[in-house]
This record gives sequence, structure tokens and C-alpha cells, in this order.
Amino acid sequence: MTSSQASRFSPDQPPQSFCAHLTERARALFGAHPFAEELSKEQVGSLLPEYLAMSQAFPHLQAGSQKDLVFDAMHHNRDLPRDIELTSVVANFICWDETGGYGRVLQGGKAALPNILLTENFHSNLFRRDASRLLGRAIRPNYSATTNRYLHSLYDGLSAKDPVVRCAYMVAFELHAADMIQALWTTTVKTFDASPDDLEYFRSHVGGKDPAERYHGEMTSRLIGELVPADRNGFFLDEFDRAYRLNLQWCHDLLRIVSLEQNDRSEIEHRGHCHCGSVKFRVRAPRQLSAVRCNCSICQMSGFMHLLVPGDRLTIECGEEFLITYQFNKNIARHTFCRVCGVKPFYRPRSNPAGFSINVRCLDKTTIESIRIDEFDGEHWEQAFGSMQPGPKFCTEEQTPE
Repeated sequence: MTSSQASRFSPDQPPQSFCAHLTERARALFGAHPFAEELSKEQVGSLLPEYLAMSQAFPHLQAGSQKDLVFDAMHHNRDLPRDIELTSVVANFICWDETGGYGRVLQGGKAALPNILLTENFHSNLFRRDASRLLGRAIRPNYSATTNRYLHSLYDGLSAKDPVVRCAYMVAFELHAADMIQALWTTTVKTFDASPDDLEYFRSHVGGKDPAERYHGEMTSRLIGELVPADRNGFFLDEFDRAYRLNLQWCHDLLRIVSLEQNDRSEIEHRGHCHCGSVKFRVRAPRQLSAVRCNCSICQMSGFMHLLVPGDRLTIECGEEFLITYQFNKNIARHTFCRVCGVKPFYRPRSNPAGFSINVRCLDKTTIESIRIDEFDGEHWEQAFGSMQPGPKFCTEEQTPE
């Protein structure tokens, strides 16, 4: 959008034209949205909790962003100027909509007002349900340092004393949100091979014939004609670009972080051995290990710390002739010990007899970045194993018969 186009903005101009001009400007400046990239399930799984944090916090930050302006008027005993009334009413409506109130009243009229206490209809909670269904597990918001910095910077813009800056940040957020949600919807559906109509959060925002984000964009863009005088068009555009870049940079930063996390989870080669060194082995596993500490009789006595791996991840370098096998109870697990020093470096577990459980205590620590330890009640193996959620099975052992 050129300065001459911006100068034609007026309160009587259709807000759709504001949206169209600014959306075209942003796409020309910044290109395709980063969430449109091809992402793995692991990358999307790391991204969704960050997005949930933003979705949860934003409406409250938006609604509360005018409070310091109101306190300033109170402090100086002066009337609230119209620019604060305008940005406040738009901010309050966006919060009302994002927390499910507007949809409730549309569906049930005034009689539905008591149902605004059903917070599961907050848009952030719609997103939480969609994301949890896709991932097969419950998620919680991740207010990482990156997302915290972004939300604080966003609030600074939304609460600026200058009404042109406030307007620019409000418009930029909503226009960016429309592209961001559409890009994430498309990518998520493709990554998880999901049905688009099953994802309620995305469908209600940018899907169907009457998407909510269109109205959010038009509503905030209407503020341009009300708050931006002709001689400040250039300033508004600069602030709009700055605000749009802030939103977009958060998305770029998240993708960079989840890519680094995926690299951290990529498998490397760890080396290990028994106490005397007669048995030496290599195992491919991430730098950041997830181990299980079990309280069954044999694990307590041997001090075994479990790392479950598929059968093809373990390579015995030497000493296989020194391994002896011990079985008990159901005779499914095959416990292998070094017959020289008595240490159990790995074995075939009951929960995954085709794979191996590696004793983390036998691995060379120089290649291990971190170890997350989960507890397992192996003393009551059947009940504990049966209550586990679907997913990777822990490497645990049965109770010793009485």
C-alpha cells in the first residue's frame, strides 16, 4: 500500500479495503507465512503448546492493555479521550469473542449469558482440545522465554499512549492472525492426515462461509479511518510493519527452536560396557535420554536404570561369550549378566522382548546431554503396565514370585 492509498483512508471507507491493502502489503514485504512450511509431527507437537500459551494469554492482554491509559486519566482528573474509548471497545469485544461469550449469545440470546461460565468454550480451550486430539495426549501451555518476550512486546504496543501505535498493533495482530491460523491449519491437517472439519478452533476462525477472523480484521482496520490522520499515514505504516514483523518473528523463532529440539532428539552413538569391561557395546539413542526407574525386586537389587530401544539400535562390540542369561517367573524377559563381574548392561525386557533395555548406568557419560527419569511401580507390574497410556512401552520387569 502506498502513502497515497493510505491518505484515502477515512471513517466512511469500507474497512474491507483497509484489510485488503494492508494484507497485500504484509505479504509483499514478508512473503509466505512460516507455519506453511512442511513440518514433522514432532515439530508440530513442540509448536502447539507455545501457540496455546499465546492463545490463552492474548485476549486478556488485549482487554487489559488500556488500563494504564484509564489510570492516567483518573490521576489527572480528566475525561477519557475518544481514542481510548475506540481502542477499548474493540479490545473488549475481541476478548469477549475469544472467551466464547459472543458465540454463546449468538446461539442462545440473553438466556445463554449464564453459560459464559463454561470456560471450555474459550477459544484457547477449543485449540487445546484440537491439539490434544491430534497428539493423542493432553497438552498444557508452554510460556517459554521466547513466547514471554513476544507477549510482553505485544502488550507494550497494544497499550501505547499514542493511539496511532495502538491502532497499528491491533490491526497488525488481527491481520497476521488470519494468515497464521490458516497456515497452521493447512500444515496440521497435512502433517497428521486429519479432517479439516474436525478441528473446531481452526474451522471457527478461518473456515466456512463466515469466519470470525474476517470480522476481527475489519473491526480493527476500521480504527484506521477513526484514529489515523492523513499527515500520520506514513508513521502508521511504519508502526504497522514493525508490529506485523513482531508477530511474524515469534513464529520464525518458534520454528527455529523446535528444529533445534528435533536435532537434539536425533540419535547419536553412545558407548557402554559392564564393570570389568569384558562386555562392550554401542547403542543409538538421543543425546537427551528418557529413562525409567523401576521398584520391582530385581531392579531394586541390581540398580538397573532402563533405556528402551528397538532391537536394531544395539551392537555388541565384544564379550558376547561372557554373557549369561537368567529368567524367572513368566520366563519372558531374558536377563543377561557378565559372568565375570556380574553387572547387567542390557537385557531383553518382558514389555518389549524384540527390543532391548539398556542400563543407563553402564553408558559413557560424555555423550549424554541430560537424563529424564520416570518412576514405574514394577512391584505391581500388571496393574501399573495396564494403566499406562498408549505409546512407547517402558522397559520394566515382573515381580519375583513369592
